[in-house]
Amino acid sequence: MNTPTHVTDAEIEARIRQWFNDNVESLKLEGGHALSGFIRDSALNQVLMYWRKLHEVALRVTDTEVKLTLPGNLSPSGRQFAIEGVVDIVQEDAQTTMYDLKTHKEQAIRGNLADYEDQLNVYAHIWQNLRGQALDAMTIICSDLPDPVQRALREQRPGQLENALARWNPLIDVPCNPQHVGDTVQRFGAVVDQIENHEFAPPPVETLNRPAAGTQVPFGTAVCRNCDARFSCASYRAFIRAKARVGVGESHYREYVLQDFGEEEERDARRLIETPMALRG
Repeated sequence: MNTPTHVTDAEIEARIRQWFNDNVESLKLEGGHALSGFIRDSALNQVLMYWRKLHEVALRVTDTEVKLTLPGNLSPSGRQFAIEGVVDIVQEDAQTTMYDLKTHKEQAIRGNLADYEDQLNVYAHIWQNLRGQALDAMTIICSDLPDPVQRALREQRPGQLENALARWNPLIDVPCNPQHVGDTVQRFGAVVDQIENHEFAPPPVETLNRPAAGTQVPFGTAVCRNCDARFSCASYRAFIRAKARVGVGESHYREYVLQDFGEEEERDARRLIETPMALRG
């Protein structure tokens, strides 16, 4: 991807906004669902900040959304499964770098880097052995906007956003060390068996109360809030009931549950977009 030198940053961002809006409209027509203004603005800001911070990487990408597949694996119970992933590749100056985009928080990635190493080294194995191409480095791109950047976008104080972007380090290098791929595939296979056997036991509530690795945030907040089945989970229900006891009873419990659906502005926007027109007066 090469950008003509006569195109200004403002023009590029204007194009990004137009492409984003076109995609949103296409998704609305295809799925029949509209995004609230808050969600739409948040998503657009994430794309724009990603471009501002990482445009040099984006411009060097030589292959985008490269699909990597490792078929024909067997789980411990003999079930066949395949491992698939999508990455971006940069090839320049006789060096090849693999980039994997993650929407997870930077602290969570750095605190659980071994798990990400396992995944990316499976991709490295596919690239090097099945495709027969050299790989020199692997890097995770963390696209989640850190709190200082989000705060700067809200407050709009002079110089605040520039300073927050300068402190943000979304590139996390991962050691290229694929010799333990066999062990990783076995662990993936064990998870496949658990899924197929309907073994979905949640962690105990004590785990939910402990900080998630690499963060100061409870596991129940950092991880469980991303699970669609959380309100059917006894551990999660106990976790939020404990929050209610620490707070002010049932009202705190209800507020904590509502917070699962975003900040107050986001919840108001969702109520507006999901309320039938006949009920809006």
